Amino acid sequence: MYLQHFGFTQAPFTLTPNTEFYFGLPPHHEALQVLTTALLTGEGFIKVTGEVGTGKTLICRKLMNDLPTNYYCAYLPNPFLEPDELRWALAMELGVAATTATDRQQLGSLIQQKLLEMAAQGLRIVLVLDEAQALPDQSLEALRLFTNLETEKTKLLQVVLFGQPELDERLATDKFRQLRQRITFSYGLRPLTENETRDYIHHRLSVAGNRTQALFNPKACRLVFQAARGIPRLINVICHKSLLVCFGEGSQQVSLQQVRSAASDTEDANPTASPLWRWLGIFGCAAVAAAAASVMTGRLL
Repeated sequence: MYLQHFGFTQAPFTLTPNTEFYFGLPPHHEALQVLTTALLTGEGFIKVTGEVGTGKTLICRKLMNDLPTNYYCAYLPNPFLEPDELRWALAMELGVAATTATDRQQLGSLIQQKLLEMAAQGLRIVLVLDEAQALPDQSLEALRLFTNLETEKTKLLQVVLFGQPELDERLATDKFRQLRQRITFSYGLRPLTENETRDYIHHRLSVAGNRTQALFNPKACRLVFQAARGIPRLINVICHKSLLVCFGEGSQQVSLQQVRSAASDTEDANPTASPLWRWLGIFGCAAVAAAAASVMTGRLL
């Protein structure tokens, strides 16, 4: 009923990093440009950092989806791994034939042999780690040693790190100076501007099937921007909750009061008004009751 009410074919503001909704706004486009250029050089580490919710995982998935066919991507979404666990995870991603009897030295040799075989086939191997700030110190050092693997012309493995600003703080310390010097390209994601927030909202609505820009008017978009501070994840949450209230009221345009209520109910947003659930209690329950009555009537008939 929610989708039908607004003419959506899918929910527009889910938190899943769906690349179908990728828009290419300046900060995200620039990050992908940096990553693409860095991978073409074939050197060292590449790092993208940004605050929570700024779109790192979406960019990560977009990068992996768009890699040319001569690239092989090994992806570790949860890098909270000790060095040995990291080696095994990489070996599994590469399809290395190892057993539980394989010791650390043998596993390292098997990984190197596999990388050489893949390079001989014309493949360029990229290891992508999301949430890289969670890597233990020793695992970061293990990554650095992986990048020592090379032929006479190129590195056998490139490493792309996506992480929160805490990663920058750790790498700035003296003990990581060797790794820091191997980071050839880096990019810091920023929040969206007010105009970018407006375009972002309208783009997601359009992808979801809405054919007008009247659902969130300029003032509503501005209020979303102020409440979310330009952070895409918070924009999604506030817009989704605003649409829930709008649906509950049976209206076709999100009001400023609905945005304020959504922001007040959203953790880490700038609150602006009374809690959302009070509005849902007033308007949403009536809609749910009507839907339930309709279903029961249909069954009786």
